[in-house]
Amino acid sequence: MNRTTAYATTTGLALPRQPAAPAVEHCADRPAPVVRDLRERAGRSPYTLLFGPHDLAVVTGLPGSGKSTLMDRAVDADAVRIDSQDTRDRWDARVPRLLPYALYRPLVRLAHYAALRRALRTGEGAVVHDCGTQSWVRGWLAREARRRGGTLHLIVLDVPHGTALDGQRERGRGVSRYAFLRHRGAAARLLRAVEQGKLPAGCGSAVLLDRDAADVLHRIGFAR
Repeated sequence: MNRTTAYATTTGLALPRQPAAPAVEHCADRPAPVVRDLRERAGRSPYTLLFGPHDLAVVTGLPGSGKSTLMDRAVDADAVRIDSQDTRDRWDARVPRLLPYALYRPLVRLAHYAALRRALRTGEGAVVHDCGTQSWVRGWLAREARRRGGTLHLIVLDVPHGTALDGQRERGRGVSRYAFLRHRGAAARLLRAVEQGKLPAGCGSAVLLDRDAADVLHRIGFAR
């Protein structure tokens, strides 16, 4: 690496003082939960997040914050990637165009969770899209990570709610005002807890990203 060197993270909320950000952020084999705050670095943040071979990484944030975009761009091609948006897109292509999404949303969710269950049974590291309002899913993933000898990690996209609404408009698909308020409340509670070092039960680490840090991040992968 010609710009910086890779380093392994350590426990604690504070980041080490350094003139430039590391190119690779190693996120495995930690003895205690760790929070890595990569926000407000003006793009001078790691461009790789590397997890253990049996770990699970959950990407969470507001609808429209860029979760699917980040996963599409950064997750290794040979890594398992589970995005509920992919499931919805497949169903949207199959059902009549005038059929409201609310009528077949339960089927989409069932299909998504079935795909997630199949992926978890492989025992491989995986990156999972998290809607943020279903905390039981993170509990399920934490138990699965422990069962396979891995760790659950959070990747939290922290963007202003106006930016998230713009993202929904750009993709031509949004959520209702009521649903967005629910997501906004859940995301705010999670963010406050993570900033205080209080990670969800079973979670081994969290990485906080703003839009600049997400744009710089070009790889999310798993050690082999």
